[in-house]
Amino acid sequence: MSLNADPAFWAAARKHLTRYGGSFEEIIVERAEGSFVHDADGRAILDFTSGQMSAVLGHTHPDVVATVERQTRAVAHLFSGMLSRPVVELARRLAETAPGLDRVQLLTTGAESNEAAIRMAKLVTGGHEIVAFAQSWHGMTGAAASATYSAGRRGYGPATPGSFVIPAPNAYRPRFRNPDGSNDWRSELDDGFDLVDRQSTGALAAFIAEPILSSGGILELPEGYLAALKQKCDERGMLLILDEAQTGVGRTGHMYAFQRDGVTPDILTLSKTLGAGLPLAAVMTTQAIEQKAFERGFLFYTTHVSDPLPAAVGVTVLDVVARDGLVGQARMRGERLQGGLDALKQRFDCVGDVRGRGLLLGLEIVLDRGAKTAGYELGAKISEEAMRRGLSMNIVKLPGMGGVFRLAPPLTVSDGEIDLGLEILSDAIAAAVG
Repeated sequence: MSLNADPAFWAAARKHLTRYGGSFEEIIVERAEGSFVHDADGRAILDFTSGQMSAVLGHTHPDVVATVERQTRAVAHLFSGMLSRPVVELARRLAETAPGLDRVQLLTTGAESNEAAIRMAKLVTGGHEIVAFAQSWHGMTGAAASATYSAGRRGYGPATPGSFVIPAPNAYRPRFRNPDGSNDWRSELDDGFDLVDRQSTGALAAFIAEPILSSGGILELPEGYLAALKQKCDERGMLLILDEAQTGVGRTGHMYAFQRDGVTPDILTLSKTLGAGLPLAAVMTTQAIEQKAFERGFLFYTTHVSDPLPAAVGVTVLDVVARDGLVGQARMRGERLQGGLDALKQRFDCVGDVRGRGLLLGLEIVLDRGAKTAGYELGAKISEEAMRRGLSMNIVKLPGMGGVFRLAPPLTVSDGEIDLGLEILSDAIAAAVG
């Protein structure tokens, strides 16, 4: 009998675990290393989502393991008003990676960092209205959940007052079109802000956005969009918050996705990738914004703010990314992966679109390529076939879209592992459509 079928384990899981979203994979993970997780049967499963889109250095990276062991012996946690060397060092190093964003607060999760950013924006601007994309995911707490529109809005009572939304640009399914049929994102952005202006009570505080909307189906903001969005914000006295939980720390082939566009946000939030799988987040902003927030009594005081252990891990992550050239490697490995996905699109009619940047790519599954008919159920079947063959992927379903696979292997992934993943994916699609 398969060890993954352990009756006592699953009985305890069914009895004691709260079901917090979707169903659990029917495997028991015993260990993980590099690009693979290993189940109770000893089977190696290629992890093409880097855990929860976080393990940019792969699983149990030796440098991270060594840092955790060393720092745990020294000091792991402190009273929130105390400082340690890893905290100050990580803040200094992060400021070097994003010139102009010189002030840093270290927290634990992406939702927490977005809460702090939104709270700071409201205090500094004096407004309370927050605008986000209709396909966004910024977290499951308070203001972050109110700015999350891709899921989880029904049944929880009123959202935070002043929560507004506009559609994100979608080149594959454009709402506004240029004469050549391409996405007219400028008209769409103008239309979106016209609606915002009509709804606003004159208290706009911030726009919060992901440069690539991951849970929204890997929707990438086209070149020029961030600059236009920043201008819209500046015209209204709003701050621009960029949530780079999944795009930060090299994943897109730039240290931060916004750097491709040459547009620096007013506030940048990081999480997931910064801790390489450990709970670490950051809020980065300018000296001027931080000074104004301080003067107005900014308060975001948590149990694990400025903890030494995750900060030390963050320093190690930056060290490894720089030492091993992982930003450039993400670009090269991403080109290899995208080329393989494009080949699958040529082979299989159910592959409607391939999109994304670096090692954050999306594959949209459709039933009819011409009509772009959503194919979520087919995508779910492909996912099952892939897992059966040893490849773990994540698929999202949103209204008006097909099933979209999010492919985000670690930055340390090898050419051979990419080729293996593509081979398994090809076999899985063939089996599902056959």
